[in-house]
Amino acid sequence: MINIKKLTNNDIGKWVIYNPGYKKEKGKIKSWNDTFIFVVYKCADDWNNFIDYTGCATNPKDLRFDDGKN
Repeated sequence: MINIKKLTNNDIGKWVIYNPGYKKEKGKIKSWNDTFIFVVYKCADDWNNFIDYTGCATNPKDLRFDDGKN
């Protein structure tokens, strides 16, 4: 789980893992509000420009920072 209240601008672009219990997906944090973290999961492997793609509203309880072991 990622705590939205602890996110800072330094977290934009960090890799995260979405895992609601039935599938895993890797993406990058684009933005957030009080309820959701907006994550880019698909960008045609254009990760250098992920910010130009749509972020999906994701429940923070289903996210964790990628530790590189995935």
